[in-house]
Amino acid sequence: MTDLSTPISEQDIRKLNVGDVVSLSGIVVTARDAAHKYMVETWLDGEPSGEDADLLATLKPVLDGGVIYHCGPVVRQDEAGKWHFVAAGPTTSIREEPYEHRVIGSLGVRAVIGKGGMADKTLAACAEHGAVYLHAVGGAATLIAQRVLEVEDVYKTEFGLPEAFWRIRIQDFQCVVTMDSHGNSLHKKILAESRERYNGIVGL
Repeated sequence: MTDLSTPISEQDIRKLNVGDVVSLSGIVVTARDAAHKYMVETWLDGEPSGEDADLLATLKPVLDGGVIYHCGPVVRQDEAGKWHFVAAGPTTSIREEPYEHRVIGSLGVRAVIGKGGMADKTLAACAEHGAVYLHAVGGAATLIAQRVLEVEDVYKTEFGLPEAFWRIRIQDFQCVVTMDSHGNSLHKKILAESRERYNGIVGL
């Protein structure tokens, strides 16, 4: 197992290969569909000003060398107003395929956590810029939430709480590298092998 803490260097990412188990600690930012669309359309393709520029200035240092988690958490707020994660399972990552390669390339993200894997644009960005895709265990949302030590802040709650940016501090969050920075993807490999076996079974 490889222990990694944010911010993560490109050198450390380049050492990882598909199948490696990673224990991740540090600051992570959750981002789902609305957040990815916002990052690309407002930050990368737009001319952010006002609150949008302020949020970019806040999150850019966290994302540079940092980690995005595809997660729509279940949360609660205590009497003091502090947020806590109740469930923090990964969401399906392929929905972010139109955006992720640009987010990785422009914002310096070193790792993306999710489930189900991603496709060729993200894989190419991982190879070019030095990033990996980390597969988290689906169906273990309450257990994963125990790895979240603190909710540091939340942004863009107008997207809805599951779609907001949650800035969280995690410890010993275990994932498997399924897309590495060398052009390898377990998702593509397993899909190809499955198709080959299927074709053999049905006689194609």
